[in-house]
Amino acid sequence: MQRSEFYYELPPQLIAQHPLAERSASRLLCLDGSSGSCQHRSFGELPELLGADDLLVFNDTRVIPARLWGLKETGGKVEILVERTLGSHQALAHVRASKSPRAGTVIHLTDREGGEPTPFNITVTGRQGELFCLSSEGGPPLGEILQTAGHMPLPPYIQRPDEVIDQQRYQTVYARRQGAVAAPTAGLHFSEALLQRLDELGVRRAMVTLHVGAGTFQPVRAERIEDHAMHAEYVEVDESVCAAVRATRARGGRVVAVGTTAVRSLESACPAPGLGPQPLRGDTDIFIYPGYRFRCVDAMVTNFHLPESTLLMLVSAFAGRERILAAYREAVAANYRFFSYGDAMFINPDPASLEPR
Repeated sequence: MQRSEFYYELPPQLIAQHPLAERSASRLLCLDGSSGSCQHRSFGELPELLGADDLLVFNDTRVIPARLWGLKETGGKVEILVERTLGSHQALAHVRASKSPRAGTVIHLTDREGGEPTPFNITVTGRQGELFCLSSEGGPPLGEILQTAGHMPLPPYIQRPDEVIDQQRYQTVYARRQGAVAAPTAGLHFSEALLQRLDELGVRRAMVTLHVGAGTFQPVRAERIEDHAMHAEYVEVDESVCAAVRATRARGGRVVAVGTTAVRSLESACPAPGLGPQPLRGDTDIFIYPGYRFRCVDAMVTNFHLPESTLLMLVSAFAGRERILAAYREAVAANYRFFSYGDAMFINPDPASLEPR
């Protein structure tokens, strides 16, 4: 398939720049992947779409303040986006500078872009492909530096500096495992009150972990999407999740993934048709696009995704490309808010996209 087959027009003013005052006040476009029909609802009505036999699967990763700014000893400005921490003092990161720093370069961190100096230094120790190896050896642990000098890594389409509110709102209320550099944004709509309502209805919950990397915003550059090299992210699916899925199947319920990261986690844990999810701990680079048959997920909650992105391809695999693009056109016409701080979708699949259960 061609990348251009996943393009759609989006007026820039529909890209949400700030969160709503209330998490669950967003809109919810419900798409039936079998018929292509759409319903316009509010996110607070999600419990009406679920039953007591269903299982909601969340990604409990927690966003770290992964964006740093600093100066080389020459005075050159540097922007750092930590991709992954490696122990207490090491990290892999994307580094932007007028001239790529070499091994041995010391970066003196500032409190913000063009801001005041901090007591912290980071040293470039080498490279791994496009990523730079960084070290804080001889100083505080990297986690402490990030908590003091780091900023929330808002996506590039949010065209403003991070604010105090982002420390809370660019984080799910159930986030607990530090490691993501981008939020699992479908989960941002869930408030404590909404989770309590779901509990009262008897809807079950399970938690996977996928530490979302900056690669989630990497554009697909290959013309043939099959030629795209997918980025890798760390994932954990433990036996309790696998058992919860089996129990859901046994009682006739649905496995409802909250976000594409939960989808990728569950599908990565299913190594073969008919086997069901198996415990998994390690990296996944699963790339889901039309033609894929889903082995675990029966429905999904998701935000709207960028044109020609791997995540748009994933939801197109689930509900059909034409139906997804038609739903997106309907959302644009109805002035939905798009992307991380935007509105959401509830998608039932095209039955042809599912492996026999």
